[in-house]
Amino acid sequence: MARRKGVMSDRLKMELAEELGVADIVRQEGGFGSVSSRDCGNLVRLAIQKAERSML
Repeated sequence: MARRKGVMSDRLKMELAEELGVADIVRQEGGFGSVSSRDCGNLVRLAIQKAERSML
């Protein structure tokens, strides 16, 4: 099954990861697959908040 192309750029994902303090995990473990579900949820929540703020 083919993977869907992501909506967020890798740069944006790393910026969000740095804000939440999980960027080291992403760098050391080789990607976002090693980030906990809770932290991934927080990344999505932060991305949504930023998108909503930019629309105002």
